Amino acid sequence: MGKIFAIGDIHGCLDKLKVMMERIDIDGEEDTLVFIGDYIDRGPDPKGVVEFVLNLKSKLKNVVCLLGNHEQTFLNFYFHRKDGDLFYFNGGDTTIESYGLIETAGGKKINVPESHLDFFKSLVPYYETDEYIFVHAGIRSGIPMEKQNVDDLIWIRYEFIRSFHDFGKIVVFGHTPLPDPLIQPNKIGIDTGACYGGELTCVVLPETRIIQV
Repeated sequence: MGKIFAIGDIHGCLDKLKVMMERIDIDGEEDTLVFIGDYIDRGPDPKGVVEFVLNLKSKLKNVVCLLGNHEQTFLNFYFHRKDGDLFYFNGGDTTIESYGLIETAGGKKINVPESHLDFFKSLVPYYETDEYIFVHAGIRSGIPMEKQNVDDLIWIRYEFIRSFHDFGKIVVFGHTPLPDPLIQPNKIGIDTGACYGGELTCVVLPETRIIQV
């Protein structure tokens, strides 16, 4: 089994993602690339980020793309007209600006290509290996992964971050921006606020090597 490269919340920061992919020495056949979720909103180029990730998926053998709370909110807004206030409050305006609007019979709609919609719908709530659990926000203690609530997996914060519970595996997560990567015996946090002027972070496993842009 090869290495695992897990990249934290991108939030439309395409330039940082491009530099990151130039810096990491990933083997396209043996290694696994894991995106921790939150590709869109807040940053300047959400559409470009999704297109770039789709291109990576076409070139690399093992790419895992997790669901973030921003993608779930987008899906709720796009398909069901739910959570509109939450979508805008959490930086959805940059996603709308990036994709643009089109006129439809039902009014204006975000002009999202079908391939991007398929990407959003394909995102998984977690990814598990023998030694690690990868999830966007975190997990609740004492609950098997198959019984975890998806809302917790993409929204939970300090109940998880402050927990010293032994989850059986090291949990790699994003969602909550931190000034530096959080490395503890039971968890690794890799959201370092790329869209707020912080760095985009990648952790290389199993050596727990940090790469930042």
